[in-house]
Amino acid sequence: MTKKKRIGILTSGGDCAGLNAVLRAAVHAGTLAGYEIVGIEDGTAGLLDDPARYQVLTPKMMDTTIMRLGGTILGTTNKGNPFNFPMPDGSFKDRSQEIIDGIKALELEAVIGIGGDGSLAILRQLAQQGGINLIGIPKTIDNDLGMTEISVGFETAVWTATEALDRLQPTAASHDRVMILEVMGRDAGHIALHSGIAGGADIILIPEVPYDMDIIAKKIISIREEQGRNFALVCVSEAVKTQSGELIEVEHAGGEKRYGGIGHYFAERIAKMTGFETRVTVLGHVQRGCSPIPADRLIASAFGVKAIDLVKAGKYDRMLAWSDREVIDVPIEKAIESYQQVATDGMLMKTARALGICFGDV
Repeated sequence: MTKKKRIGILTSGGDCAGLNAVLRAAVHAGTLAGYEIVGIEDGTAGLLDDPARYQVLTPKMMDTTIMRLGGTILGTTNKGNPFNFPMPDGSFKDRSQEIIDGIKALELEAVIGIGGDGSLAILRQLAQQGGINLIGIPKTIDNDLGMTEISVGFETAVWTATEALDRLQPTAASHDRVMILEVMGRDAGHIALHSGIAGGADIILIPEVPYDMDIIAKKIISIREEQGRNFALVCVSEAVKTQSGELIEVEHAGGEKRYGGIGHYFAERIAKMTGFETRVTVLGHVQRGCSPIPADRLIASAFGVKAIDLVKAGKYDRMLAWSDREVIDVPIEKAIESYQQVATDGMLMKTARALGICFGDV
């Protein structure tokens, strides 16, 4: 009996909605094409163990329940660059060859890596060093990867933030308040822009547009005095800086720093400058962990199937991308080097301004 060729698949970086839908599609399409699909546990961390931690994924395991689940059944990691891996004694070690050896020990025809720009950059470096056949699938709630209109996880994050604004509006009106919603997005304002428009925000603050506190305060006062409305909604991206140009970060265990807290910065100043009661909601990881909405399930499924098509065609070092209602493939190198921030002259920005939404700049 001829031994089946194996395809490895892993999720890397921060989790998001839609990862399991990718896995399900790849397993069904890969099995149908005659491959055995090997799910590598906890991203590259699973390859640092000897033997590597993995599980063979079968269509029976991948029923429709799987695609409804948030997170990733394989686990993931966003810590420990294998080329500069932190060791218990405080030193750093290059452990890249251990990961390469782990992949080769599994006898994989190819590896499908699902990740953002950082994860795909590391995976590509490993692939180049070890002669590994790699295909990338874009996933990031930030939607900041280049050469794709959308990444897995973004649509659900926007839906979650929009729902939050929908829920904040009635309580804002009931209590005569300014409600600030702080959303994720890393250094790009896509979540804030999309959800701010969809959720009826009066003010959207994103890192791509410089702001003036006087303009923000004037907008809120005008809502009360000129429009006669007793509430205002503000949607702010986590990477917006203070007026002095500083990023607000929270330090976690081990010294790791993440964005967080800019919403409270604005709340203090808005309350002081306008005299209006102001409250803050930091949405945080709620944007990552919920069940994927239909748009993410569809895109994730299409990416998973297309990844198997590329393996069958022997077409590697490519990232899948969504373009003009189709899945295309582009060079991974080009995708990760072209960071995609909000286009300040784009149609969504024009739409927001035409709706009277303030960005703090005019």
